[in-house]
Amino acid sequence: MEIRSIQKFNLINSIALISMSAWGYIDTNSFTALIPAFFGVLLFILGTMLTNEKLVKLSAHLLVLFTLLILLALIIQVLPGVVERGGVGLFRVIAMISTSLLAMIAFVRSFIENRKSK
Repeated sequence: MEIRSIQKFNLINSIALISMSAWGYIDTNSFTALIPAFFGVLLFILGTMLTNEKLVKLSAHLLVLFTLLILLALIIQVLPGVVERGGVGLFRVIAMISTSLLAMIAFVRSFIENRKSK
């Protein structure tokens, strides 16, 4: 899997985290709803660093780390409460979990393919 493909998955995940988080903030008026947006901005910045040859390895590993952190936080901390409350918040959280999971799968596949090619 090439860098462009990873960047696309990361971009989709970043946009989902930022937009769903902003929507959650507007809906609940809670600043904690903006935590995924912070990660979305961070992931977006790291994704742009993938084009720099000197920073590819570092940014790729940081992308995986932060994507894993937000994915685990969404599943362990946020999902149980949202399932209990239900409503549109559940859709937002499932959307963020889905895009983060897809990005994680793309990153891991890329690492595996990169290892096999060496």
